[in-house]
Amino acid sequence: MKAHIFGLLVAALATPALASGSHEGGHGEAMAVGERGKKASATRTIEVTMKETDDGRMIFTPSTFKLSKGQTIRFAIKNAGGLDHEFVLDQEDKIMEHKAVMEKFPEMEHDDPNAIRLAAGESGEIIWKFTNDGTFKIACLVPGHYDVGMHGDVTVAKK
Repeated sequence: MKAHIFGLLVAALATPALASGSHEGGHGEAMAVGERGKKASATRTIEVTMKETDDGRMIFTPSTFKLSKGQTIRFAIKNAGGLDHEFVLDQEDKIMEHKAVMEKFPEMEHDDPNAIRLAAGESGEIIWKFTNDGTFKIACLVPGHYDVGMHGDVTVAKK
C-alpha cells in the first residue's frame, strides 16, 4: 500500500513539470549550426525585427542571411509586434522537431544559446559563431507562428 501511495505521489509531482514543458540546455551535444559566440569576437551585427503584418502573416525582417563559416554574428533582435515571438536558429530537422514539441507544450521555457523569446516591445541578442557551412533555418516556434510565415533561411558558405 505504501509503495502504491508513493508511486502516485511521484506521478503527481512529475506531471506538472511535464505539463509546463521546461526545455533548458537541450543542445548539450555539438550543434551543426555552430556554437555560442563571444561578443568581443563578433565581426558583424545584424538587426532583426519580428512582427505581425496587417494581412495576418508573421515575419522576420530580414528573413534570409548569407554568412561565412567561422564568422561570429551578433543578432540584435527586436519584437516590434503585439505578441510574443521567438528567434530560434538551428538545422531544419531540429526546428521541425522543436516545433512539434512546442505545439504540445506552448508555454515551454527555453534556456538555449541559439534561441530567444521576446514579449511585445522587448529586445535581446544572440551571439553566434558559425563553425560549419550549410543551410540552416531561423524560426518562431510559438504555436501557429511558423505556419503563417515566421521562418527564414541562413546560408553559411565555406571561407
